[in-house]
Amino acid sequence: MKEQAVNFRFLSGNILKIIAALAMLIDHVGLFFFPFNIGFRIVGRLAFPIFAYMIAIGTRYTRNKLRYFLNVFTVATVCQIAYFISMKSLYMSILVTFSLSILIIYSFQYLKLVFIKSDTKTHQQLLAVFLFILAVGAAIAVNLCFDVDYGLSGCFVPVFASAFHMPIEASDKLKRLDNHYVHIAATTLGLIILAIDVGTIQFFSLFSIPLLLAYSGKRGKARMKYFFYIFYPAHLLVLEGLYILLR
Repeated sequence: MKEQAVNFRFLSGNILKIIAALAMLIDHVGLFFFPFNIGFRIVGRLAFPIFAYMIAIGTRYTRNKLRYFLNVFTVATVCQIAYFISMKSLYMSILVTFSLSILIIYSFQYLKLVFIKSDTKTHQQLLAVFLFILAVGAAIAVNLCFDVDYGLSGCFVPVFASAFHMPIEASDKLKRLDNHYVHIAATTLGLIILAIDVGTIQFFSLFSIPLLLAYSGKRGKARMKYFFYIFYPAHLLVLEGLYILLR
């Protein structure tokens, strides 16, 4: 009797997002209530890579690119207004980081499409290069003017994760690079660069790689499209309220 191969890719996108949300919650509980216990922060390093990878997946499969960007950017704007009102802080949240990531990814997607297609005009190629430089320049400018969560290198982790997503016009040779393990390898490189840039504790983010390797490529049955958009500001609001009450 032939043995059935074990499927190691068993985690849906929904499950990964829930794991990331729990890791983020633990991280922020430590930040608010146990600032000298590094264990909370280490667990929290799992959150960013998973959400970054899901951002890359989202930019690939969304049916409405503008709406996808505006969803992230709108929640980011609301959070920034709340931060400024409550804490007088101009610190840019992770949603600002991901908004910049999405802009760079979209410009890079267009750049790849233009240079892969054989019938594009020179002015289209120049426009694609200009838009990519503009998106990268915007990310650099924001990071120079503000303190952005995870910094410029953090903005590029989703870009690394999506770097080998190929348009349907790509050749078969290029499409061979468009596979799960190449995407994970590129993500790993992005995380290593981030860890070198941000600091030693960020190397614990590499423990997220086995989880990402287990990603099934499926969303999951439940519709959790807006889960992170709601959970991120909501859990911070609750923790901030508890901190004020218990202080």
